[in-house]
Amino acid sequence: MKATPSTLRRTAAVVATGLALSLTLAACSGGGAGSAETGNADDIAAALKEKSTITVWAWAPAVEDIATAFEKENPNVTVKVVNAGTGNDQYIKLQNAIKAGSGAPDVAQIEYYALPQFALSDSLADLTDFGFDEYASEYTDSTWGSVNIGDGIYALPQDSGPMAMFYNKAVFDQYGLTVPTTWDEYIATAEKLHTANPDAYITNDTGDAGFATSMIWQAGGQPYTTKDSTDVTINLQDEGSKKFADTWNQLLDNDLLAATPSWSDEWYKGLGDGTIATLNIGAWMPGNLESGVPEAAGDWRVAPLPTYTAGDTASAENGGGGDAILKQSKNKLVAAAFLQYMNEGEGTQISIDAGGFPSTVADLNSDEFLGYESDYFGGQKINEVLVQSAEDVVPGWSYLPFQVYSNSIFSDTVGQSYADKGDINEGLTAWQKATASYGNEQGFTVTEK
Repeated sequence: MKATPSTLRRTAAVVATGLALSLTLAACSGGGAGSAETGNADDIAAALKEKSTITVWAWAPAVEDIATAFEKENPNVTVKVVNAGTGNDQYIKLQNAIKAGSGAPDVAQIEYYALPQFALSDSLADLTDFGFDEYASEYTDSTWGSVNIGDGIYALPQDSGPMAMFYNKAVFDQYGLTVPTTWDEYIATAEKLHTANPDAYITNDTGDAGFATSMIWQAGGQPYTTKDSTDVTINLQDEGSKKFADTWNQLLDNDLLAATPSWSDEWYKGLGDGTIATLNIGAWMPGNLESGVPEAAGDWRVAPLPTYTAGDTASAENGGGGDAILKQSKNKLVAAAFLQYMNEGEGTQISIDAGGFPSTVADLNSDEFLGYESDYFGGQKINEVLVQSAEDVVPGWSYLPFQVYSNSIFSDTVGQSYADKGDINEGLTAWQKATASYGNEQGFTVTEK
């Protein structure tokens, strides 16, 4: 999904609550209702010459404009764009349609963390059937890795969220703070800021699954592995998980984190008045700052995410997603044409123009994109930092085939460590046990380490 100036990435940053998507393996076979259409570029071109209609479920605003442009180039095709809800609201409806055997769209926007849930339950078409595996080199390694699940390709990447540290330069200048390059320096900066102004914090965090998994990713953790679709291993006390928790515990224990929920009115106020001085977040954030915190225009800057070792360049993805073809679709060839247009063709520029951060290498490396000077960020060429972050994403990360549910119980486990100012490691262990229990109940074989 493309980051847009006002809406996009709340769904990756806000933890879903109360979502349990009935993922019994038998119930999610999902392949009985759709056609078995496959084909190459010639077959797709021929399908576009016939009258047809496809339905696309997406919440990214740019998709409407992309559909209009696609219809103009392909007048025989009608694209119905439906906002079935943002993130988890859509996933519930999508899962219900899959279980019912009807009612699913031809194309659906799905975040990277949720994609394995639908791919491994055999609900999505394998895009290698349309030759889309040849696009691998056109995308960043991390986003292509997120859609390459098992032996198949189950979406084309749309947007990405390589992480960076967004910081309020005016606050840093006021208190004589140096931009931290390591997490140890970050903690020291947090202490200096809060000592100088007890109302000011280095950042906010009340416990968020998307943030925690991204930080574990950056720390080199690989807590989730899946073999043969059903054999799952969870280790939320591996080296990377403990490295993140031990570091973040220092901020939590010393009251250096603002207990302000992200995306709340109080949060926007803190970003505007300088009482929240940094955000460690995905590259889709600039548009949200511009639209949500206009009073701080000129104050903010972008720097690389701090690392655990001086001189290191490790980063991670935080948010983003792609678009998939449902197995239920009876018009897969036209759906494939739209997918290609939206995420590999001309639609990528439409998304960028709407404020999106692309996953396509050519767009990321274009002189126009890299040379963009943001007035909001004081004329900084912010994309130089963000594109470098995309190149520095630590390889090898994967999500659970029931990550949507797991994220929904984060607040009941790790979130309690935040609320009680306890040990985040204990919260991670509780999260692991509850997640493993759910996975076993759904028919997976889950091993805890």
